[in-house]
Amino acid sequence: MNLYLFNATDNSNLYGLGTYLKELIHALKSADINIHVVHLHATCLEFEIKKPGDVENWYIPEVLNTNTYTRSTHDLEDYCRNVVSLLRLYIKDTKDLIFHFNFNHYQLLAKELKTVFNCKTVITIHYTKWEHELHGNLFRFHAIKKKPEHQRTPSEKLLYLSNEYDSLLLKEVDRIIILSQYTKNMVINEYQPDSSKISVIPNGLADIYQTTAGQLSIHCATDREALRRKWDIAENEFIVLFVGRLHAVKGVKFLIESFRKVLKKIPECRLIVAGHGNFDNYLKECEDIWTHVTWTGRVNKERLYELYQIADIGVMPSFHEQCSYVAIEMMMHGMPLIASASTGLKEMIIDGETGLHIPVIECDDRTEIDADLLAEKMLYLLQHPEERKRLGANARRRYETVYSANIFRQNMLAFYRSLFLHPMYEPT
Repeated sequence: MNLYLFNATDNSNLYGLGTYLKELIHALKSADINIHVVHLHATCLEFEIKKPGDVENWYIPEVLNTNTYTRSTHDLEDYCRNVVSLLRLYIKDTKDLIFHFNFNHYQLLAKELKTVFNCKTVITIHYTKWEHELHGNLFRFHAIKKKPEHQRTPSEKLLYLSNEYDSLLLKEVDRIIILSQYTKNMVINEYQPDSSKISVIPNGLADIYQTTAGQLSIHCATDREALRRKWDIAENEFIVLFVGRLHAVKGVKFLIESFRKVLKKIPECRLIVAGHGNFDNYLKECEDIWTHVTWTGRVNKERLYELYQIADIGVMPSFHEQCSYVAIEMMMHGMPLIASASTGLKEMIIDGETGLHIPVIECDDRTEIDADLLAEKMLYLLQHPEERKRLGANARRRYETVYSANIFRQNMLAFYRSLFLHPMYEPT
C-alpha cells in the first residue's frame, strides 16, 4: 500500500493537524505501508524530497499568494495541476495508491489526481472555516447563507465561498473520515454527501504511562510533590489548568471571569494558562488577579505533561472542538475535566462520569459560556477530592478504550485496507 498524506504548510501544523499527522504516522509504523507526506505551499525555493527517517517528506514550494480564499480561481487551478504533474513524475509505485487530504478547499487537486492515477482519495475533516470563525454557531452561519449575496459583508462572502469549496471536496473524494458523531451529523445536514462514504474515527494518542498491578506510573516517574516544588507551587494551592491557544474560540475570557469568582471562595488557588496567542487582551481581563494566574506561553511536551501531573482539574470552555488532543491528554493523565458541551467535546467527556459539562449559549450575534455556572462546577470539584479522583480514574479508562494509540492504529489500518474491499469498514 502506498499512502500520500497531504499537508498544508501553515500555523495549523503547530496544533491539532500537526499532532494528527505525527500520531497517524506513528500508528502506521511497522505496517506494510509506504508513507509519504506531501507539504503543499512549502517555504522552500524548489521541490525537495527529504527522508529523515522511514517517511519521505515531499516539499512543493508556494509560487502564489498564500491566501486560499482570495487568490484567483485560475491561479489555484494552475497550482493544483502543477502539483499533479509533479507527482506524476515522481510516483513510481502505484499499487493500492491512497491520497489522504488533511485540509479543505482542494477539490480540484482531488479531481485531477483521480484522472491521472488509479487511486483512492480520502479527506479527514479537522475543522471548517465557518465553525472556527463563528465559534461553531449554526444560527449565525445559516443567517449568512440566507442573505442575498449583495448583502453579505466581505468576511461573510469568504465564509460562504469556503463552505462551497468544502461541499465540492466532500462530493469529490472517495471517503471521508470524521472525528466525532456530532461532526458527522453536521456534515450530512450541511453538505449532503453520500453518507455511506463517511467513517467516524476519533483521534488517538500514544500513551506515556505504563500500568503495573492496576496502577499508573509515568515512564520517567517524578512524584507530584517534587513537580510542584519544581514549579514553585505551594503545598496547599489548588491548580486549575487550561491548555490551548489564546483565542476567542477557546473561551478564555469566560474562564478568567469564572476563576475570579472561584478565588473569592478559595483564595489558595492558581490558574495556569499554557498556550500562546494574544496575551494583551487576556492580561487586561485578569489585571486584578495577576498574582493568581501563571502564563507559560507555548511549552514543550515534557513541560506540558508535568503540568498535567500537578494540576487538580482541567478546564476547556471552548466554543468549538472536533476531537481535542488536549482533552485526550488530560484523560490520559487521569485528570478530571470541566468542558463545554460543544461539538465533539460533548461526546469525549461524559457528564458526571469522566468530567462535567458546561453548556454553550448560542445567540443570534454571539456565543457565550455561563461564567457563574462554570465557577460553581470548578468550586465543586476543588472542594470534593474523592469526586476528582473518581472522575479522573474514569477519564483514564475512557482514554484507554476509545482514544489510545492502539485503538487509533486498529481503526486506521482497517480503514485504509477497506478502501480496496467491500463492504465498507466500520470502526470499533
